Amino acid sequence: MHLSSYPFTVRLIGFAPGETARLEALLAQAPGLGPSYSCLHDDSLQEPDLYIANGDSPTALTRLGCLPPGSLQQALVIGNPGSEPWRTLARPVEPLPLYEALAELLDTRVHALVQQSTRPRRVLAERRRRPRLAPDCETPAFYTRLRRGPVDGAVLIVDQECKLRNQVARVLEPRRVAVEWTDSLCAAVRLCDETPVSLVLINTAASGIEPYEVCSSIKSQDGAQRTPVVFLVEQSFHYDAVRARQAGARGLLTTPVAGRHWMLTFQKLMDLPV
Repeated sequence: MHLSSYPFTVRLIGFAPGETARLEALLAQAPGLGPSYSCLHDDSLQEPDLYIANGDSPTALTRLGCLPPGSLQQALVIGNPGSEPWRTLARPVEPLPLYEALAELLDTRVHALVQQSTRPRRVLAERRRRPRLAPDCETPAFYTRLRRGPVDGAVLIVDQECKLRNQVARVLEPRRVAVEWTDSLCAAVRLCDETPVSLVLINTAASGIEPYEVCSSIKSQDGAQRTPVVFLVEQSFHYDAVRARQAGARGLLTTPVAGRHWMLTFQKLMDLPV
């Protein structure tokens, strides 16, 4: 893995906007010889490599405590030194201790991923649209009744080129899921109207494609309310969360997307078998 191409992703939990900005700045300035980091947007559907949580926020600690069993994500808690079993770091946050703590947590995560690759086991993607704030205490049948099955159909790529379509097709080939591609708003709307579509991916970097308009046009059709639409964004893209939500987008993925994150996203949104 090239760390410059695929920086380790971090999800910040429970921080005020000012402290969030300071932590994001520190992570962006991580030394070049070590790991690089990218903070996930609140609307990101990607599973993070690491969590950094505010130890003074009961909600943030509850979210950590409700991570799915067997979760491989590591967590660092800022403040509240008694937040076991999580690694903690005192305030004020100094750069060097922060980088050292994250590097050690990443080392633990990488070893866990290696062990998982030698002893494959069932890994379930978190499918909740909202953060889990309480342990699952009901019977499995209770949660089965709450679930709504996925929309059957192809994955539709809206992009100027077919490169992304080919990448997604390679990931989904073993699952025999069809992957379609178009570079036209009218064609995308027509395909969603005339054929079953289980997921729409819009490349926001494609020239001539207005992602918010494409999303809104698709979601305004009868029967498309349950078809998730996801924006694929580069780091330099200005993602307007308000416009995206108004248009009906489910969320975003930051490109480039590694194969493992593609599969977790498809499991989350399409209920693919593990």
